[in-house]
Amino acid sequence: MKSSLLAPCALALVLGGCAGKGEVVEGGISAVRSACPTVGVAAGTGDITLFDPATSQDENAVDVVANMTHVRGACNDAGDQITTTVTFDVLARRTRTDGARDVTLPYYIAIVRGGNQVTAKRVGQIVVHFDAGQARAQATGEATSYVSRAAATLSDDVRRELTKKRKAGEEDAATDPLSRPEIRQAVLSATFEALVGFQLTNDQLKYNAQR
Repeated sequence: MKSSLLAPCALALVLGGCAGKGEVVEGGISAVRSACPTVGVAAGTGDITLFDPATSQDENAVDVVANMTHVRGACNDAGDQITTTVTFDVLARRTRTDGARDVTLPYYIAIVRGGNQVTAKRVGQIVVHFDAGQARAQATGEATSYVSRAAATLSDDVRRELTKKRKAGEEDAATDPLSRPEIRQAVLSATFEALVGFQLTNDQLKYNAQR
């Protein structure tokens, strides 16, 4: 799944979160919601291209190309701190295959709240090993994020508003509670994403955007 650090979550994802215990409320909004963050790759940072020489961006100077894929998350929401371990694969290819080589690539994990607020970020490194004569290689990386359970939990007032029974003919029967700014904002504020991507330079970000 790909996401964006700047784009708000779709409301379906906001209410869905990751898989968890469901609740069905007759006459109100039925939803499966968990305090676990949604995991994904941040838009624009799922690919990295290295050049030789490093200052070039000519197609003939491409040295290594890598992309991040198969992102999955394992969430433990049993305590006050929700821990999510995000695992991902890096698929890489190189132009020159003479000799064995290790390529070190920087990556990050960021916690995004409400679709646009980065609340935490950590940077790591992953090493991709190429055997002699090998043009393609793969490595698996892992990063861990932490979110406060209190911050990811809807207040009782908001939950009641979202799930209260609405009968036909009543004034608010056809009104979506999420159309109310304060309810929508409360749901967004309790929604988190754990996003991974390559830690890119400004030039690399521009290159990805222009491809």
